[in-house]
Amino acid sequence: MTELTDKRRIIDRRRIKMELEDAIERLGDPVRARPAILEVLKTALADGRAEVRRRFDDEAASGTVVVRANAHLIDQLIRVIYELATERLHPVANPTKSERLAVVAVGGYGRGELAPHSDIDLLFLTPYKQTPYGEQVVEAMLYLLWDLGLKVGQSTRSVNECLVRAKGDVTIRTALLESRYLWGDQPLYNELRRRFFDEVARGTGLDFVEAKLAERDARHRRLGDSRYVLEPNIKEGKGGLRDLQTLYWIAKYLYLTADVDGLVARGVLTRAEARRFAKAENFLLTVRCHLHYLTDRPDERLTFDVQPEIARRLAYTDHAGTSGVERFMKHYYLVAKDVGDLTRIFCAAIEVDHKKKPLLRLPRFGRPQEIAGFVVDEGRLNVASREVFADDPVALVRLFHASHEHDLEIHPNALKLVTRALNSLNDDVRNDAEANRLFLQLLAHERDSEVALRRMNEVGVLGKLVPDFGRVVGQMQYDMYHVYTVDEHTLFALGILHRIERGKLKDDHPLASEVIHKIQSRRALYVALLCHDIAKGRGGDHSELGEEVVRRLGPRLGLDEEETETAAWLVLHHLAMSDTAFKRDLADAQTIRDFAALVKSPERLRLLLCLTVADIRAVGPQVWNAWKATLLRDLYWATEDHLLGGVLATGRDARVAAVQEALRAELAGWPEEEIAAHMGRAYPAYWLAFDAPTLARQARMMRTAEAEAAPLTVETRVERARGVTEFTVYAQDHPGMFMRLAGAFAAAGASVVDAKVFTTPQGMALDVFWLQDAERGAFDRPDRLARLSVLVERSLGGALRTAEVMAPRSFVPARTKVFKVPPRVFIDNEASRTYTVLELNGRDRPGLLYDVALALRDLSLQIGSAKISTYGEHVVDVFYVKDAFGMKLSHETKQKRVRERLLAALADPCAPAEPKPVAPAKPAAAAAE
Repeated sequence: MTELTDKRRIIDRRRIKMELEDAIERLGDPVRARPAILEVLKTALADGRAEVRRRFDDEAASGTVVVRANAHLIDQLIRVIYELATERLHPVANPTKSERLAVVAVGGYGRGELAPHSDIDLLFLTPYKQTPYGEQVVEAMLYLLWDLGLKVGQSTRSVNECLVRAKGDVTIRTALLESRYLWGDQPLYNELRRRFFDEVARGTGLDFVEAKLAERDARHRRLGDSRYVLEPNIKEGKGGLRDLQTLYWIAKYLYLTADVDGLVARGVLTRAEARRFAKAENFLLTVRCHLHYLTDRPDERLTFDVQPEIARRLAYTDHAGTSGVERFMKHYYLVAKDVGDLTRIFCAAIEVDHKKKPLLRLPRFGRPQEIAGFVVDEGRLNVASREVFADDPVALVRLFHASHEHDLEIHPNALKLVTRALNSLNDDVRNDAEANRLFLQLLAHERDSEVALRRMNEVGVLGKLVPDFGRVVGQMQYDMYHVYTVDEHTLFALGILHRIERGKLKDDHPLASEVIHKIQSRRALYVALLCHDIAKGRGGDHSELGEEVVRRLGPRLGLDEEETETAAWLVLHHLAMSDTAFKRDLADAQTIRDFAALVKSPERLRLLLCLTVADIRAVGPQVWNAWKATLLRDLYWATEDHLLGGVLATGRDARVAAVQEALRAELAGWPEEEIAAHMGRAYPAYWLAFDAPTLARQARMMRTAEAEAAPLTVETRVERARGVTEFTVYAQDHPGMFMRLAGAFAAAGASVVDAKVFTTPQGMALDVFWLQDAERGAFDRPDRLARLSVLVERSLGGALRTAEVMAPRSFVPARTKVFKVPPRVFIDNEASRTYTVLELNGRDRPGLLYDVALALRDLSLQIGSAKISTYGEHVVDVFYVKDAFGMKLSHETKQKRVRERLLAALADPCAPAEPKPVAPAKPAAAAAE
């Protein structure tokens, strides 16, 4: 237990009692002196809290010290208040046996820990049922505590009531397990403790353990069942304080020890593991104290807005391509992982010491008694001796291979020994041909090996075997797009690739599920996916650095020269397919030519598609959608067609003629003169932008509009399979039309994910937008579509007020405003033969597209098409533009003006102000990494 120094600077109980006595003597009696009594207590509480906070801020006291100091402060106040209630407010000269009363701390407060804004849990313990005298004392104490502004959870029970309730309720049993005597009748409390262990705890150890582990698992599921979530709950989340406390409860219940040192004495933990336990607890408590002090409330979630501030306070700085907040969160995730390691070790020891039934296991099956040098124990793989990994370190890899190969769970005892033997996994093992053969076979196994790889990562074997992967374990990317740490994302991606290959995701990914069986370089694909993000956090381009890793790692794992080259190429270009599909105009032949020149072969195209799908799907549950699937399929088919010498390889005129011929078939009922007239309504680029059925629908819309002389025609078409709503506008073209439409979309709350803009030779605009709602689904609610049509009409007529466009800006959540994306503008004259391609990067926000469109109008630029991609808080808008004369932006002066104006449009009006400098903690806080 942490010892406090100079306790009287926190609170001096004797001095407070003297001040209370002086107030009572001066004012005549305790009732009249109540305001003065309350003032003395409030001052003591405020001064005590200020001293604890000063030690935390100025002296860099640890979280462990702070929670002990806060508990000490409240202990002393409660003792003063108890004596005030029993000696001055309700004095009894000779209390009867039934009027005895003990004040007991329970819950976290019972452990002697109290975070800055935690509740105070009290048990008022009586020998029998409550008496009128006891009620008076309890009531007087509670009113004073409440008047001090303290949040008190309290119960009043007799010893017998406590024991009866504890037998039927694990939560109450846990609270009593952690109970601590505060003041009052100590023999009464001692009786409760003795009878609790004799009558409740004795003989129920394993039942209690199973109940607490089941409670923990349910809590994990409720909070996402991952320790790698973006905004973790440091108290209740997986790997958080509650998990450590669960181990404390189990230790106290089974081994009757109140601290970790007792577990070392019993042989449950080694001294090194006890130090890890203490470091994990201290780190989590320190972070929790910072969180409470920063938010001034009992917050338990590390939300985006507080993570940078806590990182600064703990002296995490930017380093080697990784920001301070990312380094802080990586430390958090590694600590959470340590908690998982300790849980496994602890459960293994319990199972050995209290042989009953496995605490953590999968269903059992009939198996041989020995497999690959391991014994089958209760249907799980276990070691034959404690020295197996020291004698044969390759067994550290063989264990996981055999477990997966034979579909057997690994015994907790074996996992405990693996954790303790990690230092045996050195360069000799990493360069061992058998170890690498086993790992590669497991990685690319015909059955899904995600669970086996995840186990290897959890216990540290994967990071030791592939040190480059070990560097990204717990590596967070501080944004709203990446939901998981780099290692967790990679393991999810490998699992998704396996499921695609087994046909389990055929409905979601029909194309990938088909082409994956045509690839020739299967092992290269799995190695590439393992390594695609392996160089993140190092500074520089992670794709280029990752390629270098693969060129070293591939031969070591057993890939031949061709496989290594393929895997390295995939890692280098693993973002190429998504960048092209989501940021470039797929109707532009130059886009397909450039991508085909990069890919070069159908084999690499197939490999890149499968890797891209798995990568995007593994980013997070809300990232993949039908629209992205459509774009990737369109790019794949167009590129494959080009590589195989299809229609895209022929001349433009021939392709236009082929499309128009297909359109004639769609418009078979039209008179020839009308068809001929329609063929003259558009330039060649239009005919190549859509398929024949879409062109036919648009032809009918234009025919009706002209027949009715309609000034504005709007047509909506919900495409649920693609997750978008196609919104087509046909009207007289005029400068700023795109900007006005963008304003209407912003006012309606619709997000534009793609756009194609055309002007006919007759001066009519045909603009097609693909829209989604805030949940990245089709913008399909009838009331919203009707309102959008009205807003479009008003906007094009000049009646839409600026305030209506700007209103949605206020809906940016406050906790996400902390993210900053530096605005950037790229001007590319090579990506298209006829257009200049503008790529705009910035922070996503409501109304951004309107601001950009307004800037493009002011610059007198004609928009040919637009691609809108959102990656969490980061948006990438790509526009194909020409100047007012229909030419590319070739002059440097013009390009400079365009860049400056667009950078101004990208500036975020909601960007947070720069934080005030904060005095960091001692450097040792960050050095704990």
